[in-house]
Amino acid sequence: MEFADLIKTPKLDGVFLHDPQPLQHANAATVGTLCITGHHLLLSARQENSQELWLLHKDIDCVEKKPSMSQNVVVGGIITLKCKDLRIISLEIKYAKEFFNVSSSLEALSAIQNAELLYPFFYRPMYSILEDGYTMFRPELEFAKLISGVGMGGVSSPNVANITICMPSTSTSTSSVGSIPHPLQNGYALDAAAALVGGIGSGATVLACEWRVTNINKDFSVCATYGATLIVPKAITDEQIVLSASFRDGGRFPVLSYRHDNGATLMRSSQPLSIQGIKRCRADEAILNLVLGRSKKGFIVDTWGKGKSNTETDLHYSQWKKVNRSIGNVSSPASILDSFAKLIEACNETGCSTDKWLSRLEGSGWLSLVLNSLNASCVVAQCLDQEGSPVLVHGAKGLDSTLIVTSLVQIILNPDCRTVRGLQALIEREWIQAGHPFASRHRYSCYTPHQTRNKTSGATFVLFLDCIYQLFTQFPCSFEFSTQLLILLFEHSYFSQYGTFLCDSERERHELNVHTRTTSLWSYLNRPDVLQTLLNPLYEPNANVIWPSVAPISLELWSELYLRWVIDQRSVTTVMSQVQELVTREKELRTQLAGQLATGTAHTEMEDRKWLCPAKLKLVDVQHKCNECPKSLKRADRLNFCKPHGYKLIECMMCQSQYNTQWTCDAI
Repeated sequence: MEFADLIKTPKLDGVFLHDPQPLQHANAATVGTLCITGHHLLLSARQENSQELWLLHKDIDCVEKKPSMSQNVVVGGIITLKCKDLRIISLEIKYAKEFFNVSSSLEALSAIQNAELLYPFFYRPMYSILEDGYTMFRPELEFAKLISGVGMGGVSSPNVANITICMPSTSTSTSSVGSIPHPLQNGYALDAAAALVGGIGSGATVLACEWRVTNINKDFSVCATYGATLIVPKAITDEQIVLSASFRDGGRFPVLSYRHDNGATLMRSSQPLSIQGIKRCRADEAILNLVLGRSKKGFIVDTWGKGKSNTETDLHYSQWKKVNRSIGNVSSPASILDSFAKLIEACNETGCSTDKWLSRLEGSGWLSLVLNSLNASCVVAQCLDQEGSPVLVHGAKGLDSTLIVTSLVQIILNPDCRTVRGLQALIEREWIQAGHPFASRHRYSCYTPHQTRNKTSGATFVLFLDCIYQLFTQFPCSFEFSTQLLILLFEHSYFSQYGTFLCDSERERHELNVHTRTTSLWSYLNRPDVLQTLLNPLYEPNANVIWPSVAPISLELWSELYLRWVIDQRSVTTVMSQVQELVTREKELRTQLAGQLATGTAHTEMEDRKWLCPAKLKLVDVQHKCNECPKSLKRADRLNFCKPHGYKLIECMMCQSQYNTQWTCDAI
């Protein structure tokens, strides 16, 4: 297929662009030239200070046509573009033929599903790549960090040299942490990854040396949605893994997701299959029993809903307690998207009364989904942190609500996940490599009519980002990144020039050679000039666990995202700029003071007063001596007495009009 076949009118003059943000522009409409390319819609008035439009076709969620009639004849019309970034844009075209040509072209171009025809495969960055985002978070090294605790808030485990992780070759290594080589072309530096693994305390459920990296899924034959590299207990054979996969929906057998610093492990999987005549799988039971280690019990948290999914039997998983923490009454991806659509519909309704608006907000059920997600995550985090027990999380297929919970748990417990790179690594590990089907979930968004959307569409990742926002509002100083990073992730997950969120699984990305044919979003975000705009000026590293409030009153509507095209956000931007300036100034002063202290040139407040004090340097010396016993100092109008030292002096109150500048200290 050629793009030219879909573009019937590539260029059109005299098109009116109606501004979705009239608060930010003096003119509510712009007249300019419309251009349609294979991947973009552009409109420019070619005038100074005029509004321009540069829109990826993949950003268009819905195209609505409203023809203009004159004597029962179409003479043009208005094309309304409802976008996945929540914008609503209107294009007014005067001529009937061009009206239908433009609308049909945009409908066809925005509906292209062949991934190789999307913009990431054509985009070439105009800047040099400082870091290849596709090699930044190699699974082996990230898993080694998970087991060791290295990278968690910058604190490494104390026994790095004594414990190793078993690699596919069954060889181990105890080389130093600082000697990790660059990833090799034929795989990864597996032996060096072992060096990252540290010791585990006495409360550990499974020793670090009892885990191993398996490549059983290197050809994606065991599980089509898992990555090629996974971590399982060392004592489990590949044959047992295959048997466990056959027992789980979609082959998603239990794998390691996170290891807490007390040794408690978090695993994820899909639900057991309901197969007639098959009620148990000994290999699956063996995996979970090995994870128990010295713990007497573990927890299986079901995020799908009681009675809605299959679960493990009490008879065969007697040491595992079942806990139901459903995200919603119907927590399917489609139902989450329905809730998101109702939320955005309410946010765009600016003409209704306050009571009606609040009623529609509550009726959307979106904040309930956020609350339930946080509640489930806190329950899992408590099991790991306070009980020291292993936890297995699963929903139905383990592709949506399961990933929300396992990801939020790590943000709550692991300070490294609250940094920019830590969040990137988390998303790479728990969403992209874990098989969240971004292409299917984000094919349609909130503006596509319900009857048009398919069942695979969803807004799970948006829900996850909103939960992070709620944590950010409660702990604004504990996150290295600002909410701007979350908004960028929201946008790029739907439409992007980068290949990070392409396809539904690692298998599909491998088949299309995404890593070699496209640019990673992480390569762009980690450029110093870009990264600087995404940092939180109030960030102070916090190595502690953050326990959020899950009371309904604690939730906030994410207005920076949901209302950014409805309410002018410039005041928020201005405030954050002022905060950044204050923080920058404070850092400069602290740096200046540290330099002065290092060189011995720093002045105390008393030393600075000597230039105004009439008693000059000797008076200041006396005051310093008196400061050694401040409780014995007494004030009597213009005189200060220090009983232990017997000094009598006149203190300059920096009011020169009341003092003779020639006075000196009477005690000298």
